[in-house]
Amino acid sequence: MTSTFPDISISTERLVLRALDEDDVPSLAAMMNDEQVGAWTDVPQPYTEDAARTWITQYAPTERTAGRGLDLAVTEFLTQRLVGIVQLAKTNWHVRSTELSYVIAPWARGEGYASEAALATARWLFRDQKFERIELRTAADNTASQQVAQKIGCISEGVLRNACIAHTRTEDGRWVDVRTDFIVWSLLPEDLDGVGDELADTGGFTSFSDWN
Repeated sequence: MTSTFPDISISTERLVLRALDEDDVPSLAAMMNDEQVGAWTDVPQPYTEDAARTWITQYAPTERTAGRGLDLAVTEFLTQRLVGIVQLAKTNWHVRSTELSYVIAPWARGEGYASEAALATARWLFRDQKFERIELRTAADNTASQQVAQKIGCISEGVLRNACIAHTRTEDGRWVDVRTDFIVWSLLPEDLDGVGDELADTGGFTSFSDWN
């Protein structure tokens, strides 16, 4: 029987992670049009508001109800501004494992939001959902993403050679594919023992309907 993630909100000192809604369309589209997002993800460029709306209203709900993953908006607790996205994908409910990825808006980078959101998600997965493994894959040259993985306690397991498609701009502004390696990281429940509590205070896991 297929399992599914619940509608959930996760609170930290500075952030609330919640389901995406249609009010997020303009901010999501703006965030996904960033150069770094274009370089390190397969998000189509340029990224339109129609694409953002399709993700929010069709793709994300389908992935959750099918048991494949979960897409969470990362918002500032005080302003409720969208600062990023945390995504769970390729979930295996028998093994109790899932793959985690994250994107932070360019204006919000350098504040530790990616680490805080990723760690809060990991703690919720391990404590509440009884998961046993979280996997991250970072492109070989994506040092910012690798620093997040290290900061939350991930262990590097090795390299998948030539397994990643990154992107670069040509002089005329076109995006072209560039092959590179994937670095594979894992996080197990015991890996969080040495991670400082200052990164995330996930004292409350509430159903999304209870969050406002």
